[in-house]
Amino acid sequence: MNKERLPRWGWLVAGLFLAVLVSNLLNLLVLVPAVLPEAYRSITVIAAMAPILIYVGVWYDEERQPYWRQSRVKIAGDVLFVVTGAILGSAIVLVALVGVGLPSTVLDILAMSAGFLLAWGLFWWRNPELYAVDLEP
Repeated sequence: MNKERLPRWGWLVAGLFLAVLVSNLLNLLVLVPAVLPEAYRSITVIAAMAPILIYVGVWYDEERQPYWRQSRVKIAGDVLFVVTGAILGSAIVLVALVGVGLPSTVLDILAMSAGFLLAWGLFWWRNPELYAVDLEP
């Protein structure tokens, strides 16, 4: 894939769109028949979007290219941490707030915030050297 074909936000939008399509397909074909309550179906969307939000920046930025020289097992572990963090963060918020009576849009925004923050936090915890460049003057 050519980075110059689209700006960063274009790759981000394209990736997020594909993640939403795949996760909604997963919801439709697997989770709806498994009787997952509607309030919790946004967890799959959040879990699919979290790696896109993190890895587009890592892929696009030149100073973060050394990340891709690590072993594939390490990168796969990072992706697993990101997805798990997104699932846990969003699920905790949804379990705590579903019965409160907030509109579903507000619940989804809070779940996304918690899921993305926990996912990025776990990614940063596993790769602190990747962002050390940002701290240097």
